[in-house]
Amino acid sequence: MQIKSIEDLFVHLLSDTYSAEKQLLRALPKLSRAAENPKLSEAFASHLEETRIQVERIDQVVESIPDLRLKRIKCVAMEGLVEEGQEIIDGVDKGAVRDAGLIAAAQKVEHYEIAAYGTLCTLAKMLGYQEAKTLLGQTLEEEKSADSKLSTLAESGINQDAKQKG
Repeated sequence: MQIKSIEDLFVHLLSDTYSAEKQLLRALPKLSRAAENPKLSEAFASHLEETRIQVERIDQVVESIPDLRLKRIKCVAMEGLVEEGQEIIDGVDKGAVRDAGLIAAAQKVEHYEIAAYGTLCTLAKMLGYQEAKTLLGQTLEEEKSADSKLSTLAESGINQDAKQKG
């Protein structure tokens, strides 16, 4: 895709984020199954449901902007982040250390998404896409909340348990 304008950049970044969310829909069930801590497993399962809504929200963004069409692109950043999570699953024995690694991998994803949605909100506002800005802002807040929940899980005992195992 050739990017010649700020509108083109918005479409490119929205398309990339859509791809990222779709990849996450496939990765979150694996993370949920791999987690030993029931609260962590539930957090991943809960975020899967939230991610489904976020994909629908991107569809609403597209519908709210006349003539906007997403491009078929693959988010290589999310592909790499998902692979890092898979490396934790494959390379760390089940238990607190794996759970700590899964939290770390998931927080990298959340931070990527926070950056993506923050940028999209800024561009949507600048372009006068008010409905899009509102919708994207809802997702941005959900991503921040997911990151906070992961931090709370890590700090509420998972990381301490992992330390004692090592």
